[in-house]
Amino acid sequence: MKYIKYSLILLVFGLLSCDLGSEPTIEGTKLKAMCGEWWINILVDGEDIGAGFHLVTTSNTAANNETDLILDDHETWPAKIVTKVNLPAMTFDAAPNLANAYDDKIKVSVIEGKILKGAATTPGGNKTDSLYVKFEFSDDPGTQYEYAGYRRTGFLEDEH
Repeated sequence: MKYIKYSLILLVFGLLSCDLGSEPTIEGTKLKAMCGEWWINILVDGEDIGAGFHLVTTSNTAANNETDLILDDHETWPAKIVTKVNLPAMTFDAAPNLANAYDDKIKVSVIEGKILKGAATTPGGNKTDSLYVKFEFSDDPGTQYEYAGYRRTGFLEDEH
């Protein structure tokens, strides 16, 4: 009798805990076309400074709008900024003296930038998107740095 009582209680709780609602609509981020991981080289005046490849991440902000993009160089400079973008054109808007989450003493000015769909060929011969962003950092005024590279493919032959 004791087992039947507990079985009935578990059955009632099991039936009452069922979610009979519909499945939620799951949407992606509004800037998903511009978000991702990128292998970049650092250039000055179009010349590679010889620092090798670095991983940079672009992502949406918590606001999940079509204009605010986080660019994080994972402390390469260090720079982690929220910058304005033009999603239809896949470009970065010019913006002076942006706040830097890694170092509040170093401001970052975005001069220009763009993402080109399918324009890069990786070391492994794969086609992927290209990233180019030109910056000036307040701790090195007058020098314009370029982050130029390709979207991370996940293929071993394209890793650095």
